Amino acid sequence: MIGLLQRVSEASVEVDGEQVAAIERGLLVLVGVERGDGPTEVARLAERLMAFRVFEDDAGRMNLDVREAGGALLLVPQFTLAADTAKGNRPGFSRAAEPAQGEALFGELVEAVRVAGVRAASGVFGATMRVRLCNEGPATFWLQATPKA
Repeated sequence: MIGLLQRVSEASVEVDGEQVAAIERGLLVLVGVERGDGPTEVARLAERLMAFRVFEDDAGRMNLDVREAGGALLLVPQFTLAADTAKGNRPGFSRAAEPAQGEALFGELVEAVRVAGVRAASGVFGATMRVRLCNEGPATFWLQATPKA
């Protein structure tokens, strides 16, 4: 399971011209679900997203996690993160989870974050979305909870 996170001052998602989710300060996380992912990867990615220290403290150091910074998460499903780009000029998607599995695990990730007490909004699985953000820094990080072999 992959999380591409960006520290933002604001972010939102629109589907068919309607805003479906928005946050102010926090993390926009594009989420890719890979074949072989399961509850273990969901739990690990949720844990890492909530504990990852990318917000500045009073000394200007990246030392605060999203909770300590008073932020929220905007989780957006993006199967293209699991693309194989090693050869040729067209991405392959054989590493991406089947849609039903991807949707279920993405839902579990959103729920895990909410149950842990972090404010979370989410995009719509399978929809064509318009994602807007103001990346602070810019600060962008790739996290991966690797599936078991």
